[in-house]
Amino acid sequence: QAQLVESGGGLVQAVGSLRLSCAASGSIFRINDMGWFRPAPGKERELVAHITDGGTARYADSVKRRFTISRANAKNTVYLQMNSLKPEDTAVYSCNAVLRIGVPLQRYDYWGQGTQVTVSS
Repeated sequence: QAQLVESGGGLVQAVGSLRLSCAASGSIFRINDMGWFRPAPGKERELVAHITDGGTARYADSVKRRFTISRANAKNTVYLQMNSLKPEDTAVYSCNAVLRIGVPLQRYDYWGQGTQVTVSS
């Protein structure tokens, strides 16, 4: 019924920048919260950045003032602008979105396939 597709990962040198995109497609009535996650030691994954459908954003302490999350509702897309990248930011970044789809309308938690970000020192 729906899918999330990420793009924009790659290899970059430390202090460089990358911009990730995640586009939702399918029979979507509405997209609520969207976010980016990555694996973390001792946990399956950690929240990197999150944005509500109203545009309120929050970040992991480790990425504050370096990463910016934004969304283009008309394009069903969320972005993650990553600046001043560090080697410890190396990870597979996964997009998450809460979608309202189906008849009757229900909320579903969707995940993208992940995109690799590698930061060299």
